[in-house]
Amino acid sequence: MRYDSLDSFLSTGKDALARGPVALIFIEDEVEIDTTIRHHQQLGFAAVVTFMPTVFALPPDLDGFVHRVDYDTAAEDAAQSAVNAIIPAAPGVWLYYCYNAEYLFHPFCETRTVEEMLAFHTEERRDAMLTYVIDLYAADLARNPTAVSLDEAFLDRSGYYALARQDAANHNHPKERQLDFFGGLRWRYEEHVPADRRKIDRIALFKAKPNLMLRSDHTFSDEEYNTYACPWHNNLTSAIVSFRTAKALKRNPGSAFDIGSFQWYNSAPFEWHSRQLLDLGLMEPGQWF
Repeated sequence: MRYDSLDSFLSTGKDALARGPVALIFIEDEVEIDTTIRHHQQLGFAAVVTFMPTVFALPPDLDGFVHRVDYDTAAEDAAQSAVNAIIPAAPGVWLYYCYNAEYLFHPFCETRTVEEMLAFHTEERRDAMLTYVIDLYAADLARNPTAVSLDEAFLDRSGYYALARQDAANHNHPKERQLDFFGGLRWRYEEHVPADRRKIDRIALFKAKPNLMLRSDHTFSDEEYNTYACPWHNNLTSAIVSFRTAKALKRNPGSAFDIGSFQWYNSAPFEWHSRQLLDLGLMEPGQWF
């Protein structure tokens, strides 16, 4: 199903938002469009909605399963604007958003669906879930100049850290149960990344409700949505493994020629399995076993 604008989708395609969880995928270029969509279909999302320029093509076998919205993803705050337009149209529905060449992993995703995970998360009275965006990069940039290779993907196995999130409205006291997380390529090549884009935390899974707004730093207007856990125990978190930063660093003329390889002594092959991310401490199973 194809819609020629976001307004058209919201007026005639709202059935896609009737039952969650719904994946919203923003296609910025033609890299790994099909694998991104198929990965999230296999996780068990009830619907997948793609936002993509009209010139990009979808694989024919996906046309009947994906809700495609013609959309300028290169516009400023494109994803933020679309998510904020969709929230009021899907009250009470779990939504998820990501970009192409990004792949969600949640604890035990090989045997349990994203719907099962969110059902448990809801029982714990949580309406949002913290996800860490973990950078992936190709091992050999000469062979893979876009820095993307699913067969030879690497990640950083260490170098991640968190800082207290300051509350500007409260004399810069730390916010309760909120942290800013850093690491990966955005940390190692921070001289090429604007300061306001260096964080790797994203509230990518959340339940839509009236007056909720996504902010430009991937947090929400409801501060409880931005917490990593409830007050009484640790909660589930998930990870999005992403080639997005590697692509940008190799595409940007200011950094492309400075980087001959993303490999360093803490690089490790990505195994495409949730167990590796759990073992590295890059997501948290909470009380879900």
